[in-house]
Amino acid sequence: MNIFIAILISTILSDNYVLSKFLGICPFLGVSKRLHTAIGMGASVTAVMVLSSAVTYLVQYYLLNPFDLGYMQTLTFILIIAALVQLLETILKKSIPSLYNALGIYLPLITTNCAVLGVTILNINLKYNFLQTLVNGFGAGVGFMLSLILFAGIREKLESADIPDAMKGLPITLISAALVSLAFMGFQGL
Repeated sequence: MNIFIAILISTILSDNYVLSKFLGICPFLGVSKRLHTAIGMGASVTAVMVLSSAVTYLVQYYLLNPFDLGYMQTLTFILIIAALVQLLETILKKSIPSLYNALGIYLPLITTNCAVLGVTILNINLKYNFLQTLVNGFGAGVGFMLSLILFAGIREKLESADIPDAMKGLPITLISAALVSLAFMGFQGL
C-alpha cells in the first residue's frame, strides 16, 4: 500500500510531469488562461492518462513483448493514445459541448501531448505492475490538472496586475511558469 501512496504523491508533487519533467508544456501554456478550461483539460488529460496507461501496459506485456515487437512501442502507444483521445473528443462533443468548444484545438492535441506518451513509456521503463501503472497514470493526470489549475489562477490574477508593457503576454507567462516550477522543486525531498 505504501508504494501506491509514494507513486501517487511523487507524480503529483515531486515528479510532476509538467513542472519537473517539462512534458506537456504546450497545453499547459495554451489552456491555462481560464480556470474553467484548465479544469476541463486537466480532467480530460487525466482520463486519457489512466486509460492509455492501462491499455498500453496490456499491449506491451501481452502483445509486443511475447512477439518480440518492442521496437514498435512508440508507434503503437501513439496510436492507442490517438484512439482514446478521439473517443474522449466524441464523448465531450455529445455530453458537454461547452467544454468541447472551450478546449478547441487543444483537445485533439492531447494526442501529441508528450506528457501522456511519457507516462505510458515510463510505466514500462520503471517496470510497474498493472496497479502501479494505473496509480502512476492517475497521479500524473492529477499532477497535470493541479499544475493547470494553479497556473490558471495565477494568469487570471496577472490580468489585473500592473505589469510593464515589455513584460506583458508571453514574457510574464514564462516567468510565472518558471516560478511555479521552482516552487514545486521544494517537494523534491518527499
